Amino acid sequence: MYNVLTLNKIANCGIEKLGENYAVSDDCKNPDGIILRSFSMHEMELPESLKCVARAGAGVNNIPIDACTEKGIVVFNTPGANANAVKELVILGLLLASRKVVNGIEWAKTLSGKGAEVEKLVEKGKGSYVGPEIAGKTLGVIGLGAIGAMVANTAISLGMNVVGYDPYLTVESAWRLKSNIRHANSLDEVYEASDYITLHIPATDTTAGMINSESFAKMKTGVRILNFARGTLVNDAHMAVALEEGKVACYVTDFPTDAVLSMENVVAIPHLGASTPESEDNCAVMAAKELKDYLENGNIKNSVNFPNCDMPKCGARITVTHKNIPSMLANLSKIVSDKGINIANMLNKSKKENAYTMMDIDSDVDESIIDVICEVEGVYSARLIK
Repeated sequence: MYNVLTLNKIANCGIEKLGENYAVSDDCKNPDGIILRSFSMHEMELPESLKCVARAGAGVNNIPIDACTEKGIVVFNTPGANANAVKELVILGLLLASRKVVNGIEWAKTLSGKGAEVEKLVEKGKGSYVGPEIAGKTLGVIGLGAIGAMVANTAISLGMNVVGYDPYLTVESAWRLKSNIRHANSLDEVYEASDYITLHIPATDTTAGMINSESFAKMKTGVRILNFARGTLVNDAHMAVALEEGKVACYVTDFPTDAVLSMENVVAIPHLGASTPESEDNCAVMAAKELKDYLENGNIKNSVNFPNCDMPKCGARITVTHKNIPSMLANLSKIVSDKGINIANMLNKSKKENAYTMMDIDSDVDESIIDVICEVEGVYSARLIK
């Protein structure tokens, strides 16, 4: 029996994927796994029993990744599960950035009670809410992962020119892109070419405040910027100046702050990117499957701190999370061989400074071998899965 702690309400269709061998609750004391959405774990003491955390969503800034890694806790996310929901809202944001629909709706409400005059007042006042069409304009897409690629492809279908930038573009992502999307070699190339810019990159120390006065200086006057990725990507103070000076014609963001809400020509959406029942269901199902496969088989897919590692399980399996350092495999193999055990299958993968090893063994072994493995320098954690 595995114990799973839920820190947010998780869709039932996801919980059901775990099956009868799982006790799932929101007050579990010794969880093997955690499933959550936006709950912040940063002030939470990580239980010694915890082996994995599955985030039903893409962003993991609410999870203490470094602390989890040091304990050998594998952190999963669900890239692409909410991509369509976010893509649809980005396209809506693209249209709202062009046509002053939000302002127009608010103005139209002020005409309530004017009776037969409303129609004439509408015709007289609508000129204040004119905005350009998006067809024929250039959209710059920064980040061509699951969401960025879908946005880029849809923009092409809407008659836009698209230039994309992603220095970490994977082969899988590249295959998803339409052939007439131009791949830029630098951010500057995107800034200079684009009438609209949409952000689809993670929030890191490197990307924090990347949209700032320096980047604005390289953009077209009247550029429209969409941020459905993370609020910290944009320097709010610099954005306020750019809007006031007309450098930026409109800023659409899914991450309102007090500063942003006081700016003119801003469409602030209350973080609705993935807020659809379909998205929540998709994320819950993917998170549950990732957690289940790891707890039962040791397989890793879509981890943010350890490498993807997937191997059919035959017999008992030893799994080890460890630093990516020389002699580790030799040390692990020696421990197993000294016990007189043959390794039937073995798989080792690395991800930057971290690595993961799976060893399938064809004879019986007791739990004491895990204690020996955990004493090896550079090992974070180890498990025996029978």
